[in-house]
Amino acid sequence: MAEKLSHSGVNDVASLLAAIVDENEARFIDIRRRIHEYPEIAFEEVRTAALVAETLASLGIEHQTGVGRTGVVGHIRGKRPGPTLLIRADMDALPMQEETGLAYASKIANRMHACGHDLHTATVLAVGAVLKRLEDRLAGNVRLIFQPAEEAVGGAKEMIADGVMEGVDMALSLHNRPEIPVGQFGIVHGYANAAVDSFDITVHGKGGHAARPYAAVDPIVIAAQLIGQLQTIVSRDVRALDACVVTVGSIHAGEARNIIPERCELKGTVRSRQPEARDAAEAGLRRLCEGVGLSFRAGCELTYRRGTPPIFNDAGMLQRTMGAISAQLGDVAFDYEPSMGGEDFALIAQMVPAFRLLVGSSQPGRSDKVHNPDYQPDERSIAFGTLALARTAVDLLS
Repeated sequence: MAEKLSHSGVNDVASLLAAIVDENEARFIDIRRRIHEYPEIAFEEVRTAALVAETLASLGIEHQTGVGRTGVVGHIRGKRPGPTLLIRADMDALPMQEETGLAYASKIANRMHACGHDLHTATVLAVGAVLKRLEDRLAGNVRLIFQPAEEAVGGAKEMIADGVMEGVDMALSLHNRPEIPVGQFGIVHGYANAAVDSFDITVHGKGGHAARPYAAVDPIVIAAQLIGQLQTIVSRDVRALDACVVTVGSIHAGEARNIIPERCELKGTVRSRQPEARDAAEAGLRRLCEGVGLSFRAGCELTYRRGTPPIFNDAGMLQRTMGAISAQLGDVAFDYEPSMGGEDFALIAQMVPAFRLLVGSSQPGRSDKVHNPDYQPDERSIAFGTLALARTAVDLLS
């Protein structure tokens, strides 16, 4: 990446950052590969956390371990007073088998960094290396957090409970995107992803013999009707300009082909970006379940759980980030579409102005989708992500 990152001088900020990143790129690629070889799932990130702590110590960065159970927090203190900026990386892997064939592929069966959290961790460590070198220039402080359990959803909540947000004024995070070319960045305005809610429905009927359905109340037929009705929530209850998805992912009833069972169980998820859509979807689902009893002489038990909210990208943080990227790398940040996936950085973004940057990681010949056994991001994205976040931090704390 020397042709991309080298500059003739080191007096201006852009050249200084580029020189530091160029100097350290190989080290942080190696750290990413070490993390990739030994992936750990939610709240089991002991080896990863130890490597993070070891790296922070080698950089002279004050740090704490065991935050949010297996999280790590690093502190960089500027020489002048100012706000505190939090920069977050996630550390956990997924319970799936890797099929990349790489020399540094996962050595743990049914464990894989298939979402790029190894890349995120290496990038934020590299950001720490840059900002530690520039701490004399900073008016304010940087808090680097390495979070467990993003995939399982719970790590951000645990770290917040342990006080990681105390004194924080603003926050940044990143996520690699294999659909975006390396060296480019995606910018999402407003609600960047979806709230993730879940529901369990049990339809209580009356069991009987399949030859005499008139003597029973068939919960499978009722559930089939209900599944179709649930789709009208999106088409008729939610405002057409808002985003919402209602999905039934599991249905189970009975064991025998000639027996009408007593009950049928459904499990599903609701994804929504706007708060109004979220409220409308929950209200619609409750109304339809209540109506089953009257329509079909059956009972319908609903358990609805609200999960993480959507990330809201603060307009001011977004503009400052875009300006920093432009100053450092040129016109390489573009408007990008929101996602209907969930992300618990949203809990942090609820508390302070925040922005999540999408970092291009496309690699030809590999999957362009995360959570795929062949997924591998282009490691050059570590340097680009480091430049973008480090320059944003420097500009925010000037």
